[in-house]
Amino acid sequence: MAEFLQTVQNGLAWILFAGVSAAALFLSCLSISGTWLAALLAAWAVFWKTGRVGWGTVAVFLIVSALIEGAEFLAGAWGVQRRGGSRMAGFAALAGGLAGLALGALIPIPFIGPLLGMTAGSFALAYAVERRRLQRHDQAARIAAGAVLARLLIILLKVGATLAMILYLTVLLAGQ
Repeated sequence: MAEFLQTVQNGLAWILFAGVSAAALFLSCLSISGTWLAALLAAWAVFWKTGRVGWGTVAVFLIVSALIEGAEFLAGAWGVQRRGGSRMAGFAALAGGLAGLALGALIPIPFIGPLLGMTAGSFALAYAVERRRLQRHDQAARIAAGAVLARLLIILLKVGATLAMILYLTVLLAGQ
């Protein structure tokens, strides 16, 4: 009976692991860093004394998560300023992306709705700031496109890092 209960407990733990992993990837696709959830999974593995994951792994995951958040903060400004935009347009792109993410969630297409909202919001606010500053449509659109490109690259970074962290944990937990 004890062996059966242990098997059930292990099965439930893997189901929980898979659910949290899926949530982490989903959040990363929405430009919300799922790496923090992967770090939480690693801490959970340490807490439950799996013997396969240590605090060093948790620390590395937390550092990676913090670096990705810093990169996201700088990405919009980098994408805008690289194309000759102002610092204000970089902040506008970040704010527009967050507002667009929330509004895009109203579009009933998973992943696509929030992604469209986020990119449209980033573009729209960066464009508005630069259009007002430069009084030129073409240059403002070019700068706003840089903000969108930077945002999409950050999403790829977040998804890639989250996936790598989850795969690493899976290998550690499944291996002997």
